[in-house]
Amino acid sequence: MIRILRLILLPYLLAAVALSQEPKPSPTVIALKAAHVVDARAGRVLDRQTVLISGDRIEKVGPSLEVAVPPGATVIDLGPATLLPGLIDSHTHLTGDPRNAGYRSLGISVPREALTGAKNARVTLEAGFTTVRNVGASGYSDVALRDAINAGELPGPRMLVSGPPLGITGGHCDENLLAPEFNYHAEGVADGIPAVMAKVRETVKYGADVIKFCASGGVFSKGDLPGAEQYSPAEMAALISEAHRLDRKVAAHAHGTQAIIDATNAGVDSIEHGSLIDDAGIAALKQHGTYLVADIYNDDFILGMGKQYGFTDEMLEKERMVGQQQREGFRKAALAGVKIAFGTDAGVYPHGWNAKQFAYMVKYGLSPMQAIQSATVNAADLIGWADRAGAIEPGKFADLIAVQGDPTTDVTVLEHVQFVMKAGQLVKNELAKK
Repeated sequence: MIRILRLILLPYLLAAVALSQEPKPSPTVIALKAAHVVDARAGRVLDRQTVLISGDRIEKVGPSLEVAVPPGATVIDLGPATLLPGLIDSHTHLTGDPRNAGYRSLGISVPREALTGAKNARVTLEAGFTTVRNVGASGYSDVALRDAINAGELPGPRMLVSGPPLGITGGHCDENLLAPEFNYHAEGVADGIPAVMAKVRETVKYGADVIKFCASGGVFSKGDLPGAEQYSPAEMAALISEAHRLDRKVAAHAHGTQAIIDATNAGVDSIEHGSLIDDAGIAALKQHGTYLVADIYNDDFILGMGKQYGFTDEMLEKERMVGQQQREGFRKAALAGVKIAFGTDAGVYPHGWNAKQFAYMVKYGLSPMQAIQSATVNAADLIGWADRAGAIEPGKFADLIAVQGDPTTDVTVLEHVQFVMKAGQLVKNELAKK
């Protein structure tokens, strides 16, 4: 019987071996030609360049007269456009929507939040942001969104996600809109050193790539002050140490000066917002090499349109307290040479408007090239992806965008991206010659 089974199975085994030995098809090769290419690492613009793409990676970059296009490659000529690395937004909330601010947020379920994220992911990608760091979402909806994008089930940017942000009872990262009889606490609430360590482990368990915590009060929360420190220095130190032990970077929501200093001294990787930063805070960031991620565009949206979106009077009053101070603090930090990564708090304003912030970064201290670098090489360094994103270089992801005009002289052209490629796949193309 065994001999008969062997004879029956032998042809199938031989066929399987033959199939495994067949050569795999070569990855698709694309030759992308552009009149101008932004070399974000060197801070310069190169003319008449060709980028060879093999599969999802960049294979070669050089002058078009010197780069040989392989036979059979697909050639995409972008004409007079300027080619840039795909942009990175280091502070987003893809599952959020400004229409759901304030008390309206209480009617949004986690499944609904995830579906909102699917819409916003596509909009964000088409706006030229091929990578985002999502720092705060309910019910691990951002983890689900990231996984669906990675599985190819939804269009969207590459995502690094935090899941629920950590915070103290009654703090900015708690839910303070419900009456006491509900006895409700947000899922990221943790008080005391053992609890914050356990909460870090829990968020990592359920899929967080990065840990986000609230070191200070905030604008979009009830009953706290943006400038007030919430976690103690000891709690911050334990939280950050545990996250780093688990190989996760940490982002600290910190408006207030003391929260900025204590989180930075505890080893946090980035200060988010930094609205009330002073000279001591700037000195601390410089000393530790900590990134500042400041959302200096959205003050205009919040104060101009927030009321019609349901923002409460308390939210608007707190924004009036910190908005312009944040911009002036950003200017001082930029001029002092603090490391700056691009982050917009998208979700506080409509998604897809991310690039509006570039003009404000230039107005408040950066050159156009520095603003571009904040959303490319700097942001890639912050999120730990310097080896794979943020520059048009061999070995990096083939995540590329193109615009008409020169963004190094007029950074507002980045608000109108006409070409988007992610992983060597066309997402949007309004430029190529047929």
